[in-house]
Amino acid sequence: MYTRFFIILAFAYLYGFFEFYMNMRLKKKSSIVKSSDKGSIRFLFTLIQIGCLLSFGIGATKTGKIDDWNTFIIVGALLILLGFLIRISSIMTLKRQYTYTVTRIENHALIESGLYKAIRHPGYLGLVIIFLGISTALSNWLSIILMIVPVIIGIMNRIRVEESFLIEQMGQKYTDYQKRTKRLIPKIF
Repeated sequence: MYTRFFIILAFAYLYGFFEFYMNMRLKKKSSIVKSSDKGSIRFLFTLIQIGCLLSFGIGATKTGKIDDWNTFIIVGALLILLGFLIRISSIMTLKRQYTYTVTRIENHALIESGLYKAIRHPGYLGLVIIFLGISTALSNWLSIILMIVPVIIGIMNRIRVEESFLIEQMGQKYTDYQKRTKRLIPKIF
């Protein structure tokens, strides 16, 4: 049990290093015109850390444990892979326009291709699925709740800040895009 637990923890850390690397790499390539993050990235990362601490903390105990480890670790791994593919796809679609903070870069344009045809925030959908996968792999229903609730609160705050900024920067063009698309789940939400 502990070996699997530490493997899941290692994957969570590897994913964190990936995000850190991407952030550092992308900072060098973008020409920021205006920023209005309002602390939303710090709030999101803080809630992700709280979710991980709570999820892994309870996941290391027998409280809430579901006995079928093998099934849950496989389902969790598949969710992590799916979320990672969605996240990478969204980053690749935005290319140089992708930033970790809420910013407008030079020659900023509204992207409506790829996953952005159906949803406005596929990168955040990928994040939710990744953290759902990590917590599912722990084979503990309390871990899932303790991970997902803080992550979703942070992401919804981030979306609120980002969409407000995009409306301010792009006006009617972005509000029309909002009418045609959903936030995270195609045709639902």
